[in-house]
Amino acid sequence: MKIAFLGLGRMGTELALKLVDDHELTVWNRTAEKTEPLVERGASAAATPAEAVDGAELVITSLFGPDTVREVVIEPGLIPEGVSWADATTVSPADAAAFAEAVPGYVHTPVVGSLPPAREGKLGVYVGGADASRRRTVSTVVAPWAAANPSRLKEVDTAAGAATGKLLANLALAVTIEGFKEALLLGQSQGLSEEQVVDMLGSTGLEFIVNMKKPFLLGERSVAPGDFTADAIAKDARLMLASAETDLPAVAAALASLEAQQEAGRGDEDFSTVVVNR
Repeated sequence: MKIAFLGLGRMGTELALKLVDDHELTVWNRTAEKTEPLVERGASAAATPAEAVDGAELVITSLFGPDTVREVVIEPGLIPEGVSWADATTVSPADAAAFAEAVPGYVHTPVVGSLPPAREGKLGVYVGGADASRRRTVSTVVAPWAAANPSRLKEVDTAAGAATGKLLANLALAVTIEGFKEALLLGQSQGLSEEQVVDMLGSTGLEFIVNMKKPFLLGERSVAPGDFTADAIAKDARLMLASAETDLPAVAAALASLEAQQEAGRGDEDFSTVVVNR
């Protein structure tokens, strides 16, 4: 299939690399140098989004939030009539519904997971849209993102439903990293070392986030560049708070911790900076 892929940040690059061997890929990114890994694998680079989508059978976007989607896609009317648009950007349910209203070919395809599972084909993927035929086509194309665990690719019947699934997944990350931080603070207050707290959190509800982020905490990995930035999950936490019809105090606490890292100039570091620099 002839595919235009727009947005080659950390995750976008990994998603595009999973498709480049099987499709005719034209790629675009605001920072042109980021197209080079795809061009080296056989993709073509476009100078503008309009050039990228010219003649495409499918457009895939992986951009930094709904405002960027509006700027790059919606406002210029980028998607050609009749062409499907698979959007992997994390957006709110309201944003997804609005994009689906504006572009009949819209299929929301947010992914769940960070860079290591992306490289291994172990992401979760939600494929959401009202048109079952378009969903099936997009699901087939993006299947390599979840190839190592196909059950993690789930079709839902609305774009908003897919967006909700992604926010729920990232809510779990946000509130558990806050829980990990507070567990470390409690343990520290009682004279425990970081290693002791990590060991005691095994087989608890925080085990997943502890196992994911302890290499950063214990100095085995650097938070720069990391896998998933504090900037990115803070943006998602704001979408959660804006989308809920009631208070989300745990998300609000997590966002406060993330914003403290942003204010300290660590927004582009892995969000484990919340526990590393608590």
